[in-house]
Amino acid sequence: MEITYASSSLSDLVSVSSSASAMPRTRPVKVIPLQHPYAVADSTPSSSSSSSAASFSRWKSKVKRMKTADWIDLFLPCSRWIRTYNWRQNLQPDVISGVTVGVMLVPQSMSYAKLAGLQPIYGLYTGLVPVFVYSIFGSSRQLAVGPVALVSLLVSNVLGNFDSSGELYTELAILLSLMVGILECTMGLLRLGWIIRFISHSVISGFTTASAFTIALSQAKYFLGYDVDRSSKIIPLVKSIIAGADKFLWAPFLMGSFILSIILVMKHLGKTRKNLRFLRAGGPLTAVVVGTAFVKIFHPSSITLVGDIPQGLPPFSIPKDFSYVRSLIPTAFLITGVAILESVGIAKALAAKNGYELDSNQELFGLGVANICGSMFSAYPSTGSFSRSAVNHESGAKTGLSGIIMGVIMACALQFMTPLFEVIPQCALAAIVISAVIGLVDYDEAIFLWKVDKKDFFLWAVTGATTLFLGIEIGVLVGVGFSLAFVIHESANPHIAVLGRLPGTTVYRNIQQYPEAYTYNGIVIVRIDSPIYFANTSYIKDRLREYEIVVDQSSKRGPEVERIYFVILEMAPVTYVDSSAVQTLKELYQEYTSRDIQIAISNPNKEVLLTLAKSGFIDQIGKEWCFVRVHDAVQVCLQHVPNSNDPPKIPDSSPSRFLERLGTQRNEDLSASKLESGEGDPRVSKDSNSHLEPLLPRKSQ
Repeated sequence: MEITYASSSLSDLVSVSSSASAMPRTRPVKVIPLQHPYAVADSTPSSSSSSSAASFSRWKSKVKRMKTADWIDLFLPCSRWIRTYNWRQNLQPDVISGVTVGVMLVPQSMSYAKLAGLQPIYGLYTGLVPVFVYSIFGSSRQLAVGPVALVSLLVSNVLGNFDSSGELYTELAILLSLMVGILECTMGLLRLGWIIRFISHSVISGFTTASAFTIALSQAKYFLGYDVDRSSKIIPLVKSIIAGADKFLWAPFLMGSFILSIILVMKHLGKTRKNLRFLRAGGPLTAVVVGTAFVKIFHPSSITLVGDIPQGLPPFSIPKDFSYVRSLIPTAFLITGVAILESVGIAKALAAKNGYELDSNQELFGLGVANICGSMFSAYPSTGSFSRSAVNHESGAKTGLSGIIMGVIMACALQFMTPLFEVIPQCALAAIVISAVIGLVDYDEAIFLWKVDKKDFFLWAVTGATTLFLGIEIGVLVGVGFSLAFVIHESANPHIAVLGRLPGTTVYRNIQQYPEAYTYNGIVIVRIDSPIYFANTSYIKDRLREYEIVVDQSSKRGPEVERIYFVILEMAPVTYVDSSAVQTLKELYQEYTSRDIQIAISNPNKEVLLTLAKSGFIDQIGKEWCFVRVHDAVQVCLQHVPNSNDPPKIPDSSPSRFLERLGTQRNEDLSASKLESGEGDPRVSKDSNSHLEPLLPRKSQ
């Protein structure tokens, strides 16, 4: 079906007739009709309810199609790899990776527990039960779960007002694990993981970089040989270090520096040389062995040791002291956010590398169950570790069996090896922590952000600075606040482009991006690159008024007019309009009508068109001013743009002039469809008359 309009844009070409009173010739313009959804609007109560009903219908049909195996896979993701486990191909790499990461996990767990202000045994407990539980309920086959430096710092910070040697401190750390687990499970079941997407990656990068400095300085006391005040701010830490400089001891400093150097060299060799990859995981174990051997041989009195560690598996106990829940809620949310952004991100990357799909909400649920079960066996909050997960992947882990083997290694260490851990130097554990957090300092990200996006670099710098100088909570709040502010600003001030036609085509693009694109006098084509809703209607309205007033004549073509007669809104990028947007469009139409300006819209999607139709806006502007393509709208609008500057033309009826008009008319009729389809540019084509231009004669420029 086609709608034909009578074109007056070629009125200077008179009809093929010798009559003195010749009538202007018209050229048919083919326009694709836009289907108006009035029938749908009458039968459908609302677009949002229709969308909700469709989503519910899809979910219902999906549930009906699920078999028993699908339900088992949903609640026990481990069944996916258990059913298809290839013992011949997967067992050896799973065992090797499980043992490798397990050996790495044991000393790291004790180190991170000390960072959290807990006894080393609680780090070992945290590396036991959550690892087993995650292997069953987690969907990632390479993610290594357990204590991590950043979460340990958060635990230490929120419990800083309590005595770390008391039972209440330990009970609150375990209670925090339960709260984090409940939050993660709730968000996973309700599929609310998308909420954390509003926290920019640059905010997390700045936060972790600043936290790395804080963590490293908090471990300085084990290198220096004297106590340093506990704080999440860098200035009190530095002041405390300087104030106690007269108590400095060389023995722990030299031993700690030596062990740290060994770990860093082994990590570097493991990263850069494939045949020495095993050294990367062996660094923490080497630190423990070297430190223990030195203490056993020389018995230095100035080096503090780990001390007594209970032997055996953790007993079952339910967390207590629920009266402190309210004060722990902010940190629980923060740890949950770190788990979503870091752990789920790592898990997705590893899943993509190993060729299987991963549901982020299922992953969040698995982490939550691991923390809930861990809290019942004296574990503090755990999450996925980037360094251990990378080692697990590089060691060849294929399934969750590697995680089970990690748990077995930890259980054996608790059951049989705790007496050996009593003589581990504290500076060796501190060296393990410092070597781990060095990787959190993300200078490369800062350089990248500076080159690519100054706004994101600003977020990175502000978050890092506030975290360093004002503390963790304020740093995160400031970073998230600026991140949301940028999101709101971009949403309330969307990108709006004036479109022009690319020569020789029917394609219309941003004239700022494509300087060769040209526009038409009397017509403004505007593309709004966002949903239109209450927050950005005023901005869009102001920009449209600005485009009406500021008329650039440098690349204009068409009738020589001094003002705007038509505003064409390209609505393809507009995914949604609300009632405020509709009201604004109606007000804009009234303003334009009072100044003899007509609005036309092109290519709205189904939901947007339905909303505009139900609101009466389509009837207000007229159905004939709704188009499928911008080019259709331009063709129709050009017919109605007056050319007041052209002098009246008196037809010449002489034979020579008649033959010239006849030839011109014939060439135009033959090329009209070709010009409108954009198959050639008449300004450069050799087969068509050079004085013709798509839709308009060249002299109208």
